Amino acid sequence: MENNKNKKSFNNENKNNIEKEISFKNKKDNMKNEGNGNEHFKESIKLKVFRINAVRDTKKDSPHYDEFQVPVKRWTTVLDALLHAKSYQDSSIGIRYSCRMATCGSCGMKINGKPRLACYTKISELEGDTITCEPLANFPYIRDLVTDFSQFFQHHKNIMPYIQNENADMKDNSELSEYLQTPEDVDKFLQFSYCIKCGLCYSACPTVATDTKFPGPQALSQAYRYFSDSRDSDKKNRLNVIDDRHGIWRCHFAGSCSHVCPKGVDPALGIQLLRNHLLGFSKNEKKISSLQDRSSKDKTKNDK
Repeated sequence: MENNKNKKSFNNENKNNIEKEISFKNKKDNMKNEGNGNEHFKESIKLKVFRINAVRDTKKDSPHYDEFQVPVKRWTTVLDALLHAKSYQDSSIGIRYSCRMATCGSCGMKINGKPRLACYTKISELEGDTITCEPLANFPYIRDLVTDFSQFFQHHKNIMPYIQNENADMKDNSELSEYLQTPEDVDKFLQFSYCIKCGLCYSACPTVATDTKFPGPQALSQAYRYFSDSRDSDKKNRLNVIDDRHGIWRCHFAGSCSHVCPKGVDPALGIQLLRNHLLGFSKNEKKISSLQDRSSKDKTKNDK
């Protein structure tokens, strides 16, 4: 009698486990078919890739689109799809990439008309069964999805992206020193230091499209990054570089740069804060951090 009771209990428990497993499987299938949130699941997509060879410039290399049917999974990114097409269908597709983790900024391109990082954009996040990949706007073409960043980096170089302080260069290598900064001092520029120079903001900027001498949101936001750094003391020269007719005043504050930034830098905010300093509206007066000599401190530690 007791054995039958145990057997019946075991069967009920086994039945409940099977029902839970079936319920979980059905729920998983429903998520796959209907999608979850902003994700759209599909088994394959049509990849429409812009093709051009500005270096060779023959009739064969005239601007056109090639289409590739690519299988995808839930986790497939646009970069994965492009590399699949390059590996198995057309090895001549020109694409620039490196880290695959939205750190190097190499794989920037227009995806369905919007500047994005290909390695950071999942297929399941995009609507439709056709994904169009084009080179970034406001950059000269080289080949296919690869553009020339020479002018972009020159603008970045012009704003002097480094700490300028006469005490920064140590003449005596035996001396050790450090700048004292509070957490509040760091917070003023930390957000803007996340820039990976991917060029998405530069591509989205309408002013860059009409004025090639305009530094662009990336360079201007980095100008504020170093201007707001308490270790930097060359305030006058920094402002003189951007204070001209093709400089910071050409920004119309469209805000598209901040909208496409993959790292949350918010270049538009940096530009407006820098304008406030130029106009004298800012109440945040810049304080230069003090230099502390660590030689004696380290010597004391060693003696102990």
